Formats: sequence, C-alpha cells, structure tokens
Amino acid sequence: MTDTVLPISFEFFPAKTPEGSQKLNETAKELAECNPHFYSVTYGAGGSTREKTAGTVRSIKEFTGIDTAPHLSCVGDSREELKALLERYKSEGVSRIVALRGDLPSGMGRSMGEFQYANELVSFIREETGDHFHLEVAAYPEAHPQSPNFEVDLLNFKRKAEAGASSAITQYFFNADSYFYFVERAQGMGLDLPIIPGIMPITNYSRLARFSDACGAEIPRWVRKQLEAYGDDVTSIKQFGEEVMTGICEQLISQGVPGLHFYALNQAAPAKNICRNLKLI
Repeated sequence: MTDTVLPISFEFFPAKTPEGSQKLNETAKELAECNPHFYSVTYGAGGSTREKTAGTVRSIKEFTGIDTAPHLSCVGDSREELKALLERYKSEGVSRIVALRGDLPSGMGRSMGEFQYANELVSFIREETGDHFHLEVAAYPEAHPQSPNFEVDLLNFKRKAEAGASSAITQYFFNADSYFYFVERAQGMGLDLPIIPGIMPITNYSRLARFSDACGAEIPRWVRKQLEAYGDDVTSIKQFGEEVMTGICEQLISQGVPGLHFYALNQAAPAKNICRNLKLI
C-alpha cells in the first residue's frame, strides 16, 4: 500500500455503436475519480478504426476534460495520410500520441505502407511536428512475440527511444521481475526515458489466455491453474484477479516505477478497485 501520488493512465478502445460510445464516456468519467494523467485510445489493425479513434479521443476529452492520446500506427498509411492526421490532432489540441508499428489486418499480406517500423513513425512525427507531441512507444518486458530473441527486441526498443520517444508503456505482464530486468537492460544501453508498466486487470480467464497467447505475455502457472479451477465463477475470478494485480502493482510501486498504465478494456470497476487498494484515489 502507498500514499504516494503516482501518475496513472487508462487505455480504451473505440466503441462500435453510439450507445457504446456514451457508455465509454461514462466509464472515463468514473475513472476520472482516480485523477489520471491521461487516457489513451487504441487504433485498429491497418488503421481500421482511424475515424473512430479520432472521434473517441475528441469525445472523451470533451466529456472528462482529461488529456486523451490517440494511438497511431504506421501500417498501411502513406506519409500524406499520416501528416494530415497529425495536423488534425494538433488543431484539436491533442498533445500526446502513442506511436506504434501496428498490426496487419487480415488479408493485407505484406503491404506495410511507407513505414515498416515504429522508430520510423517516431522519426517522421518528430520531423513533421517537432516537440509538439509527447510520444509514447511500446516496450515488451517478455520480448515482442515476433522478435527472434530478447537482444533483438532490446535493439528495436533502443531505435524507438533514440528516434525521439518521450516515454514508453510496456505490454502487460504478470511477473514484475521481467519488467525490472527490461528496465535494467534499457538503462544499461544508455536509455533514460520513463518506462511505464502496463497493467491488465484479470476479469475473464478465457479472454486473458487468448490475449496473452497472442501477445507473448506469460501467465504464471499458479495463476493459470487457480483461474482454471474457478471455472465459470466470475465473482471468484475477479476477486482473485484483483488480489493478484494489486500485489504486482505494490511490488512495482515499492521499486519506484514512474507510473502505471491500466488496460481498462472499457470497464471502470476492475482498474478502479486496484487503484483504491493501492490508495491511488
């Protein structure tokens, strides 16, 4: 437990319906009680939610008054398209962007657009907009699932940092040692940008297992086995998940992490309960 004021943030994804968008605004409003540093909104594979992402950013920011950052990926977009989007965000008062390579949508084959890697996108944004945007990039404590090994992944992260990233948000993890080791290795390479741990509340085991298998986040055997034992007992899964993630966050905070970024999955209660346990509200 801690009484220290710690910067926290929450990540959402664009809703598919007007009703879902209104519900998301209400979720963001509820999470505003946690006094977040910012919100972020994801960007679909190949920019498939570009307009929904931009609209969601605008809506949440207007509804809550809290700085909201769009995710921006380079897959499938041209320089002119990206330049126009950056100008649009500048005109709408956006000051923070999460810059990612992004995923190829199904059926896109190998067509990657004009940029192939996130460091190229970061460099482009800096060339076009200078220091206007605070640029977040991704970090992978357990290595990106497409990286051949950890050393290559660290070098990829170094390229993003040196291209002009302001800070980084990690993929979620369930072993704090993996985060500490990644930070230690990054610092050993001369990188001093803040690396903020990504936190995934546990509320649904099957969905968590699917996400984790796809992104390379390892669920510890004891956690996996306990979640499996609960079966369809949603209440027990959520209670156990809250205890596990609160413990991990306490471990991270005790070592002086620069913040916590919650993958909220458009829900308020799971992340808010963890923040309350940590006395961050």
